[in-house]
Amino acid sequence: MSNLIGLSNTMLTIAFIFYCIATILFFVAVTGKSFRNRTPEGHGKRFGRIAYATAVLGFLAHAVFIGMRWYIGGHIPTSNMFEFMQFLGFAMTLAFLGIYLIYRIPLIGAFVMPFSVIVVAYAAVFPREVTPLIPALQSYWLQIHVSTAALGEGAFAVGFAGGLMYLLRTVNLKENSASAVWLEIVMWVICALIAFIVLVFSFQLAGYKTTFKAPFQMSTGQVVESQVKYHMPAIVGPKDGTLETTDKMKPWFEAPAFMKGNQAARKFNTLIWSVAGGTLLYGVARLAFRRRISAVASKWVQDLEPELVDEISYRAVAIGFPIFTLGALIFAMIWAHEAWGRFWGWDPKEVWALITWLFYSAYLHLRLSRGWQGKKSAWMAVIGFILVMFNLVFVNLVISGLHSYA
Repeated sequence: MSNLIGLSNTMLTIAFIFYCIATILFFVAVTGKSFRNRTPEGHGKRFGRIAYATAVLGFLAHAVFIGMRWYIGGHIPTSNMFEFMQFLGFAMTLAFLGIYLIYRIPLIGAFVMPFSVIVVAYAAVFPREVTPLIPALQSYWLQIHVSTAALGEGAFAVGFAGGLMYLLRTVNLKENSASAVWLEIVMWVICALIAFIVLVFSFQLAGYKTTFKAPFQMSTGQVVESQVKYHMPAIVGPKDGTLETTDKMKPWFEAPAFMKGNQAARKFNTLIWSVAGGTLLYGVARLAFRRRISAVASKWVQDLEPELVDEISYRAVAIGFPIFTLGALIFAMIWAHEAWGRFWGWDPKEVWALITWLFYSAYLHLRLSRGWQGKKSAWMAVIGFILVMFNLVFVNLVISGLHSYA
């Protein structure tokens, strides 16, 4: 069995390498080509085909990994953060491959494939052992609920890419307008996400570990001593915690009292590192380019037809919304009733799934009945996916709840 686990991990590594190569090839395809009339030409067409074929090979290797992991564990690999994030990367790639067959624009790959790479790389920072399912997850609704929710979010990622391309194409970045400022904030958010993954991966690769001993109040009211392990230098420590690894950096301050549970302090510490790292990465990029990052990215999309990328974004969201509705709400409520005896419990993950669903419902309603196309629609596609990533990263890692095992 250990040989199969090792082989499955090798297949995921191969998929990741193909995704990286496909991303590079899509960027190469973007250089020196025309997007006019929807028909890529010459250099761009050739590299676009090669990039797409490479992405397909990565997708197939990824599918083999999922199949092997499913066989080894006896359940679909979506039961923890490692398994879910790699499956989300799989879903993003699947959505992109489908949309690309319709429009055949390499620039879509240059915007979507980096997110697949980032998500799969992010999955690698979590423990990847195959473990038995906890009782709450021992249901076939796990396979239906999580996989369909991830597929819907994968389509939303393509909608985000289309919306971002539209804004980069149409917003006048030479003016200090509200749209230009907010677009640059989106660039900072992307930098923070990249910094988060790079920092967590780097510290885990270096084997960094800090241990605290801190009091923990159980549900019965009894206070016991618990051990909290940090894998990043402690800027914020657990409330009333004692540092056991004295050769490591001491925390600058303790977590506020409203952060219940010692793990919340560790998660808050990771958030602080991510914000600081993202700000540093953004600042370095601004100094290197000597202009806004959005102004640099906008050069790639100037030959695109705004109506075309608006259509791409809308179509992706329209495909993803019913799938997300089934997975994240309907199937989730059925599973919640089986696992906890109630359809709805105002758990943080449930609340943010509902907020995301309501937001995309508003997007479709305003577009179809109020004519919100173009810039307004693009902004909503971008903000909607930011809500998805907030739910995946911040709610999963910082806010405690019934979904904390994920």
